[in-house]
Amino acid sequence: MVADQSDDLFRSLFERSGVCIASLDATYRVLEANADLFHLLDRSAPEVTGRDFTDLLHPGVRAGLRRQFAKLAEGKRGRFSEHVVAMRPDGTVVAGNLTAVSVRANSRVAATTLVLIIPSNPAKSGRVVVDHSKVLTDVDARILEGVAAGVSTVQMASQLYLSRQGVEYHVSAMLRKLKAPNRPALVAKAYALGILSVATWPPRVLPDYVK
Repeated sequence: MVADQSDDLFRSLFERSGVCIASLDATYRVLEANADLFHLLDRSAPEVTGRDFTDLLHPGVRAGLRRQFAKLAEGKRGRFSEHVVAMRPDGTVVAGNLTAVSVRANSRVAATTLVLIIPSNPAKSGRVVVDHSKVLTDVDARILEGVAAGVSTVQMASQLYLSRQGVEYHVSAMLRKLKAPNRPALVAKAYALGILSVATWPPRVLPDYVK
C-alpha cells in the first residue's frame, strides 16, 4: 500500500509539477514524459516517446549533452546541469536549464535518467526564431569557418580558389542572411544559433546548416 501511495504521489508530481520532466532509458531514449515537456517541444506523446532525447535538442548542444550523459552511465557522476536549447517542428527553439539525475531502483535494475527542464523566461516562452531558409552553401560554410578561425581574406581566397572579391561577396551575403553588422557579430550570431559547433577547434559549421 505504501509503495502504491508513493507511486501515486510521484505520478501526481510528474504530471502537475509545472516543470518539464522526462524519464530516459540506458540509451537515453524517452520512456515517459509529462504534458509540460510536450507543450515545451510543441510535440505529441508519440512524437517524443521512444526517441533519442538529444535528437529533440538543437544540433549545437547535442554533442556536449551526450558526453554528460555518458558520464552518468559510467557512474562518474550522479547528476549534472546544463543550459540547453530544444528544437520545435516549426523551426523555433526554446531554451531552458536542464538537470539530469541518474536513478537506480536496485542493483538488478538498469539505471534510468530523470531529466527536468525549467524553461528560460517562461513568460516570453524563451523563443528565438531560426529561419531554416538561411542554410549555407558549402563555400559559405568554409568561409564562415575561416572567419571564425581568424583566417585572412587572402588566405581564404587561396584555399578556396576564389578571388578576394569572391570571398567578400560570400561574407556580405552571410552578413545579410544573419542580420549581422560585421564579421565579429557574424561569428557570435553563428555560435548563438548553433550553426558553428561549440565543441570543436578549428571552428566547424554543423552539417545541418549546409545545403
